[in-house]
Amino acid sequence: MSITYTATLAVREETVSFLSGLLNAERQRRGTRGGTRVLGCRQQAILVLRWLLDGARMTQLTRDNAISRTTGYDYLHEGIAVLAAKAPSLHGALLAAKAAGYDYVLLDGTLIETDRVSTPGPTEGVDLWWSKKHANHGGNIQVVTAPDGWPLWTSPVRPGREHDTTCLRTHPDLLDTLTGIRHDLRTLADLGYEGEADTIVVAFKKPKGKQLTNVQQQFNRAHNRLRAVGERGNSLLKTTFKALRNISLCPWKIGAIAAAALAILHIDHQRTT
Repeated sequence: MSITYTATLAVREETVSFLSGLLNAERQRRGTRGGTRVLGCRQQAILVLRWLLDGARMTQLTRDNAISRTTGYDYLHEGIAVLAAKAPSLHGALLAAKAAGYDYVLLDGTLIETDRVSTPGPTEGVDLWWSKKHANHGGNIQVVTAPDGWPLWTSPVRPGREHDTTCLRTHPDLLDTLTGIRHDLRTLADLGYEGEADTIVVAFKKPKGKQLTNVQQQFNRAHNRLRAVGERGNSLLKTTFKALRNISLCPWKIGAIAAAALAILHIDHQRTT
């Protein structure tokens, strides 16, 4: 026995229409013939948004739409792909931040947890996706935010075993782009990025057996007061999109999922910077 109930999706009608338009354009690009899809673009858009926003299980989505599990995942992956393609690039996000008059942006990493099975890492006995810091499997996403914590850009995913500095150095063009714009737009971050202090502005680390000077302590207080706001961006993404609290898909898809969520956030709030 099953019970039918009414639910409301917390998203603007314009956002649904936007995603429907992207899906329609993708079908035209693929040359999909009319009448060959079980769901229309609007129904598919709602399926994707329910998965992202409400964390709806695929079994529930397929049952509600009377489609197979395979078809449901095909629709989901297609929706994630077209949304991720609309997410801003790092270079574009930083130029927009500069044009908005910001003096600095904030950089912070976050772990998107996953329940996928473990994968052997490059070092024997070390799991590729296991984060010792968080004591959980997941993928590391770097997030650039505006001074008020509004997310501007999310990075491709890196395995959870990697620290923030390693992720910064590994992502193509990330460190080079931040370095190239550092004279016009500073990047503030926590001490997890101290290895790149020439590019990233971090607090002073207390020397072993010594004390920080009064000037350094004052700098740290001011820096941490500004930098801590960046954590709002990670929180905003995870509280808005329940799918980002735990990913059951392939961990390497986490970056695309985060980018898709960012695109929806920007469209739904009509704000990019």
